[in-house]
Amino acid sequence: MSEHLTDDARRRRAHATVDRVMSTLLAKDMAGFAGLWAPTGIMEFPFAPPGRPRRLDGADAVWEYVRDYTDHIDLRAITSETRHETQNPDVLVVEFSVEGLAVRTGRPYRMSYVAVIEVGAEGIVSYRDYWNPLAVAEALGADSELVAGSANAAAHQEARA
Repeated sequence: MSEHLTDDARRRRAHATVDRVMSTLLAKDMAGFAGLWAPTGIMEFPFAPPGRPRRLDGADAVWEYVRDYTDHIDLRAITSETRHETQNPDVLVVEFSVEGLAVRTGRPYRMSYVAVIEVGAEGIVSYRDYWNPLAVAEALGADSELVAGSANAAAHQEARA
């Protein structure tokens, strides 16, 4: 079935979906967050450290990935947000920062993200999530080997560049 929406309607849909992304995160509604994906939508993590997924295929995979998010991070505020429209009315680039607490450690959780989000008729088609895995590992008290391994991998990449 073909979709016949104007570019303005498609932009409004993309913005409304990003509004729901932010509200579900703040409400700690991870089922609602995962429910924003199209059945075959993908979520990608280009900066994922070794051993962590770089791509999730489908809404069910997104749910499996985020379902215990609130066991680890108590997100309390979105402290900044800037949206950039693209030539494609279905795609927004969203820069945002959050604050909260790492549940296990009680450490502050402050993270900035850049997300490239494409929205279609059935929901999020593509969500590329750019974040700093070292900052997450530090806040969550992740194994120092993971942090060191990620730092060593980053240093190795820089040396090769």
